[in-house]
Amino acid sequence: MTRFLSQALQAEEPQFHKHLMKLEAASGHPSTDIRLTTEIDQLTKVKLMALGLDPYDTTSTELYHALQERLAADDIRLTRYLRTEAAHHVSAEADVMAGMIECVKGLGIPKNCFVIKLSVIRELIKAQPPKRAMKRLGYRSLASFLKHEPMPLALAAAWLCESETWRSRYLAGYKTLSPHDFETRIIHLIEPTSPRWRLLAAEVIDQTRHTVFGIKEIGSIIFLPLSSSKLPSGVISASLGVALHELNDIRACSTYLQLSQVKHDFGQQVMAIADEEPYLKTQLYGETLPWKLIHHYYARFKHSFDEAVFEPYIQLQDMHWQSVERALAHIDPDLSFWRHCDWLGFVGHDQKPVSMNFVDAALNYCNKLPFEKRIVHFFQMSLWDELLLRYLHPEPVEEAVAFEMQPELVGRE
Repeated sequence: MTRFLSQALQAEEPQFHKHLMKLEAASGHPSTDIRLTTEIDQLTKVKLMALGLDPYDTTSTELYHALQERLAADDIRLTRYLRTEAAHHVSAEADVMAGMIECVKGLGIPKNCFVIKLSVIRELIKAQPPKRAMKRLGYRSLASFLKHEPMPLALAAAWLCESETWRSRYLAGYKTLSPHDFETRIIHLIEPTSPRWRLLAAEVIDQTRHTVFGIKEIGSIIFLPLSSSKLPSGVISASLGVALHELNDIRACSTYLQLSQVKHDFGQQVMAIADEEPYLKTQLYGETLPWKLIHHYYARFKHSFDEAVFEPYIQLQDMHWQSVERALAHIDPDLSFWRHCDWLGFVGHDQKPVSMNFVDAALNYCNKLPFEKRIVHFFQMSLWDELLLRYLHPEPVEEAVAFEMQPELVGRE
């Protein structure tokens, strides 16, 4: 086992070492951990040179500040693009978030998803009127609220304004859903623009620092409006990065729900994924794997996709996955520096990682975080996924999917 992986992931030892040994043994001892570490080392040196740093004599602090400078320049470039090229497709007065929505729509990424019908969401909201959200947005009646607010925004407002008790009661309604309450449609990308929504958005952003969030079960990504006069540096890069992550998460959630149609507790599955990501219960290679990793696996290794395992619910094109960094390079080739950086990191003498992941860099810059408080979350998540992806093989993955996602079908054979 390489020390780098343990330090980069800030893993608990000796548990991490034991997990890695299980993965190696189950895969025939291919030394995947060493191969990945070597690849990371080589790619990191290339990126350091691109930043004008010495790959053999750079400290963690120097790298962190160089990444911040790179992000600052790229954020200016990206913001200018969204305010000009992309925004022109909307209107001359379009703001930067409208340009971002148009930009994401224009990416060659499939955006169809299997989600709850909006008419069903309307009935669920009727059963649990979100009175705080209605008052916050200036509505006196539920009928007016549901008439004037698009369903994704109605649910988003409720989720932002209502209490945990309301959320629990609302989610309980999902337990009664069946596959007939779902449909396939294009992911909604929405920015609320009314004056009251802008006031609510300003409060949410100030309190949570979140400008974009997704609602997986209805296939919607909400882009909270930003004040053009007080646009924080880095917020555009951070918002776009998070939006692209949400796009992948919604698509992965969609394929999970498509497969779950055969399960007798389908409604319970819907309720569960609304709060947390779905996992395969099978201990594949000694690990309980998130479903999005299986989705990502088949997106990368298309030749391993066996239609017989997934028919009639999922086809290969449903398993699309686009990294944030690759999408950025499509938007502007000058952003290509970030390609292959999602699982790159550097561990210095303090044995703590510096993330080279674009979203981490953007969040660090946007929040003006000092070196000591730097964010490494997206890097660590991507590195762990990359490690597991390289250990997966078709046969055990198919077995896990068949027995854990479609037990009813397997039992009939």
